[in-house]
Amino acid sequence: MSIKELAEQYDAFIIEKRRAYHQHPELSWKEENTTQSIQADLEAMGIETKRFDGKTGVVGLIRGGAPGKTVMLRADIDALPIEEHADVPFRSQNQGVMHACGHDCHIAMLLGAAKILSTVRQELHGNVKLIFQAAEETCHGAEYYVQQGLLDGVDAIMGMHIWGTLDAPKINVQQGGRMASCDNFKIVVRGKACHGSAPHMGTDAIVAAASVIMNLQTFASRRNDPLNPLVISIGTVHGGNAFNIIADRVEMEGTIRTYSRELRKNIETMMREIIVNTAKACGAEASLEYWQFPGPIINEQENLNRIAKNAAVKLYGESGTAPLEKMTGSEDFAYFMEKIPGIYAFIGCRNPEIGATYGNHSDKFKVDETALHRGAAFYAQFAKDYLDEN
Repeated sequence: MSIKELAEQYDAFIIEKRRAYHQHPELSWKEENTTQSIQADLEAMGIETKRFDGKTGVVGLIRGGAPGKTVMLRADIDALPIEEHADVPFRSQNQGVMHACGHDCHIAMLLGAAKILSTVRQELHGNVKLIFQAAEETCHGAEYYVQQGLLDGVDAIMGMHIWGTLDAPKINVQQGGRMASCDNFKIVVRGKACHGSAPHMGTDAIVAAASVIMNLQTFASRRNDPLNPLVISIGTVHGGNAFNIIADRVEMEGTIRTYSRELRKNIETMMREIIVNTAKACGAEASLEYWQFPGPIINEQENLNRIAKNAAVKLYGESGTAPLEKMTGSEDFAYFMEKIPGIYAFIGCRNPEIGATYGNHSDKFKVDETALHRGAAFYAQFAKDYLDEN
C-alpha cells in the first residue's frame, strides 16, 4: 500500500488519539501522563523509545531495512493555561488547561506517521527519529533537547503546525521566512519623586518612559530598513503610586520580532543606546534587561524545500497545497534549525461549515479532523523521500 493509502487506513486511529490527548492536556514540563502514553503508543508499534531524566518528552527510533541517513520528525506536546469553550464532545477534562494550539493534533499526526513508517520500515534507506517535544510554549523546550544531544547523528529535521487560518486540509510549504524571532526585554526608568504641583523639583520617570517608548518606535520606522520587518512592542507599563506625585520609577516589558539574524545580533546594543540616552535627556536614568528567545524560522534549505513540496504534491496534487503569509509569531523549532538543516510546514484546519474558524490559542479553537491523516501522510512521505534521495 502507498503512504497515502496507509494514512487513510489509519485515519480512525489518528482521530481517536487526537481526541484522547485533547481530553487530557498538560502544561509545559508537566506532560507526565502525555509522555507515558506516547511512549506506550510507540512501543506498541515495536518502536524503540528513549526518555530524558527528570524531564518530559520522548524519542522514538524507527530503524530502516537498509543503511542510510537519519531524519527526524518533530511534534510538540504541551497545552496552554486556557479554559476550553470549544463546542466539541471531547472537551478538556483538566480545568483551566486546553490544547488551544493544536499540539494534540501534532501528537496524533506523528503517531500516525510512526504507524505508517513502521509498516514500511523495510523499505527505508536509513532511520527515522521521532521527537515528541515538551514545553514548546515556554519558547525554550527545544533548546533543552538540543543541549541533551538530541540532534547528534541526525542529518535533517522536519516540523509542522496545524493552523487555524489556513483552510483544511491544505498543506503549506514555502521557502523563506515563515515565523519571526522572539526576544523579550525589560526597561527600568529611574527619576526623582516630588509633588505633582512642583514637577521641577523632581525628575518625572513617566515622561522619560513615554519618550523612550516613542523613540523605540521611531527606531523601528526610521533607522530600520523598511524592507526588513521589525516589531518592537511594549506590553506593560507600571509606574507611579498616586495621582499627585511625580513617579520616580517606571518598569516596562516588551517583545521584539524580526526575520533578520543580522539585526538580531545588534538590536540589543542599539536599543540600550536609545533607552539610556533618551532617559538622560529627560534627566533620568534607565537600564535594559534583554533575553533572547527563539530565532526566526526560515526555510532556506533548497533541497528540503523541494523534497517537502514534492511530497505534498505527490500525495494530494497541487490543489492539495496552498500559500500562507509569513507571520511574526515565533516557534522554538528554530533551535533545531540553527543546528541542522530543517524544514517547517503548516497544515490547515479551518472549516466554517463545522465552526472551525477560530485561530490558534483561542479558547474556542477547533479543527477539521479530516486534515489529520494528511498531516501523518505528509510527515511519513517527507521522511521516506528524504532517505530515498540521500
